[in-house]
Amino acid sequence: MPEMPLPSGGGLPEHDFTEHRIATTVVYRGRMLEVREDTVRLPDGNSARREYVVHPGAAVILPLFDDWSVLLERQFRYPVGQHFYELPAGKLEAGEPHLETAKRELLEETGYTAARWARLCTLHPCIGYSDEMVEVYIARELSFSKRNLDDEEFLETLIVPLDEALEWIRTGRITEVKTQMALFWADRLRSGWPLDEADAAAP
Repeated sequence: MPEMPLPSGGGLPEHDFTEHRIATTVVYRGRMLEVREDTVRLPDGNSARREYVVHPGAAVILPLFDDWSVLLERQFRYPVGQHFYELPAGKLEAGEPHLETAKRELLEETGYTAARWARLCTLHPCIGYSDEMVEVYIARELSFSKRNLDDEEFLETLIVPLDEALEWIRTGRITEVKTQMALFWADRLRSGWPLDEADAAAP
């Protein structure tokens, strides 16, 4: 009979399944990503290989207008060969705090600044093969200035009512996971979830 999983909480003991690195090799190092192959010691004492992508981390921004419309982007993503509707986002520069990344990317990609910022949550979008960690922020009291796209960056922005954006998730028009999660957060905030505006900085 297979072992049944234990429910979390309730004072039940949690087993330690930590894998310990024995050796590491950098297989590839690019401008943004690094691929490593590690030898690890498993909890039972045996060894195994782990291949994974090292990512600098990122911030995603939920730009929310007073009427519960959101600012989205549409751009082409080469690895999957499709155009996607997404929220503004970008990777961290060396030594840059997540909130500063969020402010910089919002201005560069959309031309908007925000007077009010709050951190929503932390995401680990691809734990099976990458250490990428994403901090999600909500930006409000938006005002347009001037956008400044990178030389290799091509995208357009659009303002979409939140209910319509949620419908785009349901129908498969929005499939990008960070955008889906942030839009679901917006829906819960509209329903009364509390928001700690003092928690603007990443942990």
